[in-house]
Amino acid sequence: MCRPRSSRTNGQLTPPRPPCTVASMLRVLCIAIALATVVASAHAQQPPPGAAGTPSVRPRICLVLSGGGARGAAHVGVLKVLHELRVPVDCVTGTSMGAIVGAAYASGTPVAEMEALLGKLSTELLFEELPPREERAVHLKRDDATNLAPLDMGVDSRGLMLPQGLVSGVQLETVLRELGRTHGFVRFDALPIPFRAVATDLVSGKPVILSQGELASAMRASMSVPGVLQPVRIDDKLLVDGGLTNNLPVDVARALGAQVVIAVNLGTPLLRPEQLGTVLGVTGQMVNILTEQNVQASLASLGPQDILVVPKLGDFSASDFDHLPVTVPIGEAAAREVEQRLRQYAVSPQAYAAWEARRTTAVAAANPPIDEIRFNDLKRVNPEIARGVMATRPGEPIDQAVLDKDMQRLFGTGDFEHVSYRILEEPGKRILVVDAVEKSWGPNYLRLGLGLSSDFKGDAFFDLVGSYRMTWLNRLGAEWRWDAQVGRTTRLSTEFTQPLQRGQGLFVSPRFEFLRRPVDVFQADQRIASYDTTETQAGVELGAQFTRYGETRVGLVLARTRATLDTGLPVLEVASDYVSHTAFTWRALVDQLDNISFPRKGYGASFELIAARKALGGDLDYTKGELSGTYAHSFGEHTVALSARLGSALGSKPLPPGRQFQWGGFLQQSGYPTGALLGEELRFGRVVYYNRLHSWSVFGGLYGGASFEVGRMGKPLVPGNQEGTLYSGALLLGVDTPIGPLYLAYGHASRGLNAWYLFLGRP
Repeated sequence: MCRPRSSRTNGQLTPPRPPCTVASMLRVLCIAIALATVVASAHAQQPPPGAAGTPSVRPRICLVLSGGGARGAAHVGVLKVLHELRVPVDCVTGTSMGAIVGAAYASGTPVAEMEALLGKLSTELLFEELPPREERAVHLKRDDATNLAPLDMGVDSRGLMLPQGLVSGVQLETVLRELGRTHGFVRFDALPIPFRAVATDLVSGKPVILSQGELASAMRASMSVPGVLQPVRIDDKLLVDGGLTNNLPVDVARALGAQVVIAVNLGTPLLRPEQLGTVLGVTGQMVNILTEQNVQASLASLGPQDILVVPKLGDFSASDFDHLPVTVPIGEAAAREVEQRLRQYAVSPQAYAAWEARRTTAVAAANPPIDEIRFNDLKRVNPEIARGVMATRPGEPIDQAVLDKDMQRLFGTGDFEHVSYRILEEPGKRILVVDAVEKSWGPNYLRLGLGLSSDFKGDAFFDLVGSYRMTWLNRLGAEWRWDAQVGRTTRLSTEFTQPLQRGQGLFVSPRFEFLRRPVDVFQADQRIASYDTTETQAGVELGAQFTRYGETRVGLVLARTRATLDTGLPVLEVASDYVSHTAFTWRALVDQLDNISFPRKGYGASFELIAARKALGGDLDYTKGELSGTYAHSFGEHTVALSARLGSALGSKPLPPGRQFQWGGFLQQSGYPTGALLGEELRFGRVVYYNRLHSWSVFGGLYGGASFEVGRMGKPLVPGNQEGTLYSGALLLGVDTPIGPLYLAYGHASRGLNAWYLFLGRP
């Protein structure tokens, strides 16, 4: 112990000074540091409370999920094992399907919920080009009753133009929003787990790392397979599938600070020689080769501390979205092969429970009312009319379900190739920005179609149809349309539709039509005559649309008709002079069926009244009314559709032959030849049952079913022809194809009549 000492200098007492030197003090300090180091080292060797056998400083772990289309559901199996082993991760990167699973995981979706959602997905749900039919514009629904194929081609001075992809992805983004728990604009570092998605810039060919934005849009951009899904425009970049440039984004994980990478590689198996016989096969092989090359570069960057998981998916197709759950156990099995390596990063039950709670606890996002709905860069479509389609209104908070419907309805107008949205914060204003991309192949569109029919008795007919529409001729959305048909029926028509106000509401529509078609007259099921009929018609209608539900029209029509005997006995000859009809008309339509050919739910009805008067300048007086309706309901894959049709002459004046009801044929009193029943009064009811036997990615489905029909044709044109109540039924097979429904059916009527039918198009 050092003691102070005093001394005298010149007789004065000096202050005491320690006898310890500076060297002595340094020695004491060194000893203290050494002791502290020993204690710290001993403490570091002890596990933290609740953790067994884990280091005190856990390395930063990043999960990297590769693309692979439908094979990507195997990622969920890997997540299930990580959850079971209590391995938390600190960041997630993903490409294509890996971006979808990764975004759902990073945004807090529980693994069990993710697996359940994947079990509900299908090719039809993910890649349906059009939004639900109930949300589509009325003029597009009317086209469903024709034989026009759904694909519209652009027409301009450059010639014909096609869409950039088969599928728009609007319906897909709705599904992706359900998978991700975060909606609206967000920085991906603010998610429960920091996240990055990888896409490819279609212009530069370079990878694009998405670190902020609308989560569903990022997921959608990362999986936009060229030629299948239309590219996504984000920040002035045209983005497609990230698998083309970085299918296993290990480098992106390193940039997020990953010290340990858990990489799940689904593989991109090359096609066999026998699968390369088509253009699609060759294109797919080229994409697979590019993808596999960049994957090999990513695998080479993995270090000894990293863990690679490779699910053995074999020949499971990347396009088989109808059987996603099948791959989940395969992902689990692959993760268990490296279970011992994964266990070294496990944490205690208490620590993992706290981490999982933070990951899955939904953060209530601020949802103040929006002040403005803004459409950017619309060159043709009037933004005021586009805003009128939406149910979301300024001054109200955003309702996600309503906004998703708004996006579907906007796309359902037929004016846009893609629709999405984002939230923009400006000083004192919260703005809903709708990124509605007008069709690059518009505004003038051409559609084609084909109708075929045969009764296997020598009568086979075809009709080739086409429609040309010029849209947005002015700021109110005027449209001029031309339709043509050649084959058994020749038809040329044109209609100009001018809205009288912004948005849905009143419109005026002048139109002209030339029609030439044969009319067959039967005695029972035997054709006794065939007439060549010609009609020229001009008119104008005032109409009103009820948003997406339907419309009504009143108008004045002037028509000239003529019929000449083509085949038949001379006694059946009729006067070949032109007859004039001048009539008031009233038409109404309500349509909320989900499918016009094989409806599984919904209802639809139509009404038409024609009142021809000599006082208006015509040659005839008559009044004709017709009402029809359909209701469909499904029980799983089983559907029952009820239909009825009523038509009659109203008043004392008879209907002229050219205005009588022609009926008979497939599902219209099956067993009879097409058009075999002709008269002034029609009463008909039908019950159809069908079951979806199979689903395909391109075809809507294969249906098998049967019908029971009862009807009556009063006041037949041929006296004594098939009066009384008629009973009939049919057995049918049908396929909902991209160019229209295809039917093969057998019909039987109670009076001993039988017929086979083959139809492509509407019967």
